[in-house]
Amino acid sequence: MATPEITVETAVEQEIIEPRLKTVVYSLVTWVRRKPLGATGAFIVLFMLLVSLFAEEIAPYDPVKNNFAEMFQPPSIEHWLGTDQFGRDILSRLIYGARTALLVGLSSALLGSTIGLILGVTSAYFGGRFDLIFQRVMDIFMAFPLIIMALAVVSIFGTGVQNVILAITVPFVPRCARVVRSSALAIRELPYVDAARACGFSHARIIFRHMIPNVVAPYLIMLTAFLGQAILLEASLSYLGLGVQEPTPAWGLMLQGGAEEYAESAPWVATFPGLAISIAVFAFNVFGDALRDTLDPRLRGGS
Repeated sequence: MATPEITVETAVEQEIIEPRLKTVVYSLVTWVRRKPLGATGAFIVLFMLLVSLFAEEIAPYDPVKNNFAEMFQPPSIEHWLGTDQFGRDILSRLIYGARTALLVGLSSALLGSTIGLILGVTSAYFGGRFDLIFQRVMDIFMAFPLIIMALAVVSIFGTGVQNVILAITVPFVPRCARVVRSSALAIRELPYVDAARACGFSHARIIFRHMIPNVVAPYLIMLTAFLGQAILLEASLSYLGLGVQEPTPAWGLMLQGGAEEYAESAPWVATFPGLAISIAVFAFNVFGDALRDTLDPRLRGGS
């Protein structure tokens, strides 16, 4: 049997790729051992992502199809988590609800963190009166709790997935901007920023090329922290009737339909969506904490 020919290029690629792959695997295993709770959260997040991506193949029933002949069926072989007041399979709605939660959570957290990143670095770079006025505006936004600000935006623009994403994005921007600005203030005084100015580089080039890459760590920490908050805010708005609307599967919307009226006669209608929200928020929070401990140099030594 002929052996495959090994060329010089193949040998060089193996010498470069294999050590890097081993390093990545070793670092991942070490992180899992040091941060088992954070690794558990990361596993749950990955599981949610896979479930949301393959919801059509995983869900046993149509999540929006009513079946009034099977209303309030308790958990059984046919319906593992029971059915709701419209005869819809709760497990299928939870699976599709994960897609809604991740869509709203990832979109709002990513938008809010990214806009806050750019605004925070820009404020720190220019400083002076611009920074003073900008920070007072951020203080005004931060004076309102997250849910109050989200409710105000929803009341202006209306309900729906896109408006919910916008409503959750707005209160995230000033919180990320303040955190990123504190790191960018120190970077602004470093010699390579002065050298970039001396070379005649534009303000945009200095901000995006030289400053933003050096504040990625706090940006990622804020991003992961916002994910859990965004899922909780989406569920809260949907529960209040101001978020995602029927018949779109959403965990908060499922709570709205079963938390109060059927708490005694059909407790599974509200129990399983509540558990899904709690587990998702817990997973993102512990994963964010572990990521913060890993990226923060002040906490790295004690991890």
